[in-house]
Amino acid sequence: MKPVVDVAAMRAVDAAAADHLDVAVLVERAGTAAAAAALRLMGGGYGRRVTVVAGPGNNGADGRVVADRLRRRGARVAVVDARAAPASVGPPGSVDLVVDAAFGTGFRGSYRSPAVPDGVPVLAVDIPSGVDGDTGAANGEPLAADVTVTFAAWKPGLLQGAGRDLAGRVEVADIGLPAGFGLPAGFGLPAGFGLPAGFGLLSDRSAARIALVEDDDVSLVPVRGRHAHKWQSAVAVVAGSPGMTGAAALCVDAAYRAGAGMVRLGVPGADPAHLPQGEAVASALPGDGWSGAALAMAERCRALVIGPGLGRAPGVAAEVRRLVAEAKIPVVVDADALVALGDVASARAVVGSRGSSVVLTPHDGELARMAGAVAGDDRIAAARQLSGGTGAVVLLKGATTAVATPEPYLLAGPAASPDARARPGPTVDVLVSVTGTPRLATAGTGDVLSGMIGAFAARGAPLPLAAALAAHVHGRAAELGRVVGLVAGDVPRLASRWLSEHADG
Repeated sequence: MKPVVDVAAMRAVDAAAADHLDVAVLVERAGTAAAAAALRLMGGGYGRRVTVVAGPGNNGADGRVVADRLRRRGARVAVVDARAAPASVGPPGSVDLVVDAAFGTGFRGSYRSPAVPDGVPVLAVDIPSGVDGDTGAANGEPLAADVTVTFAAWKPGLLQGAGRDLAGRVEVADIGLPAGFGLPAGFGLPAGFGLPAGFGLLSDRSAARIALVEDDDVSLVPVRGRHAHKWQSAVAVVAGSPGMTGAAALCVDAAYRAGAGMVRLGVPGADPAHLPQGEAVASALPGDGWSGAALAMAERCRALVIGPGLGRAPGVAAEVRRLVAEAKIPVVVDADALVALGDVASARAVVGSRGSSVVLTPHDGELARMAGAVAGDDRIAAARQLSGGTGAVVLLKGATTAVATPEPYLLAGPAASPDARARPGPTVDVLVSVTGTPRLATAGTGDVLSGMIGAFAARGAPLPLAAALAAHVHGRAAELGRVVGLVAGDVPRLASRWLSEHADG
């Protein structure tokens, strides 16, 4: 995982660094790193024509170092003051690269960038000017960068809102600032323990609490040991309703393909003759008062998924609420079960003290219904707010998926099996996945995701981690499928294929 540092925390990092490092040294390092990226982008420097749009602060100072380094490599460089920039950097054919070093992550206000001829690449320094470093909102008319070189750590504004698209390909340059994950106060490292490369130790005031999920993190989901049996990773699914069993079937298939050893499916009010056919051990639950039977069905399981295709008939809400409140295992709440929980206050009354063992999985519409407000650009803040209000883990689905926890928790792993002792790691309260793709904008893919979360939780991953990694794999799986015409039923097998190629052990 990679640390993601918000604007306030980055200011604290800079302030702490100023006690030990000359700011001019950091500017030199940042400008040199950005210049190296510019040379890669242009394929060399000699004879290239470059315009650097430089602002008045440290971002502009970085840009002036870029200009100096490129001149040394034979480029012809013009530096333009961002406060008096022309409407255009020049006519077509007059420039080979534009470096956007006008304003950095702390800029507030509106920025109108000069026009750039079509086909001319743009390199942004730290963040595209005019993009909010926290929310990713575009203020004014920022330039769309082909490459953004950001320093020390990812910024939230590069992962969400308009910033995600405007940033282009993001490169994180290490300039010697300790902007990694912070360990909790008083936490001691055992002898010989090393954090992965790039994980710096910070003081409490600047500890990163956000992490970006990467492919290799799938190794944090425990794998089956040599003597494993099916019940050690069993998932219970309460889903479907009379005439609506498709969502339940998708959820079941996804759980199996993500590594569940056994899936038990209960469909309230179903005709036994019409239960979904497949690998699951399926049973018809009573039409009314079915939560007791569902709890009994889930007794030997390690995780419970509730909601896909459940319907909204009278009495469903009361049964869902009892099941979520009384289940002794991690619970994934999706689709119609989210409706059953009601608004934030009602959901909190059900979740109670079970927060870290219940995950709510709303899309934007479901979040708006629960919270009474839309997510907007800042998906990290929206997930945090709903998590804090309900007391549950919250996975906010989307192109940028944010998984927030009510309190920071110790991220542990990797573990070789559910019984292995996990290595300690950093504390986080938000995990972010950016593998979401428009291919997943089709009916039923949310049901697939809930089944995958259930499987990862049943395998022994902490619920926030299970949710974030499932979202990541969900997106990676879709990338393996059809560009046009991908359907939800394709995703479980594609997920199994991706996991089989990347799983540790």
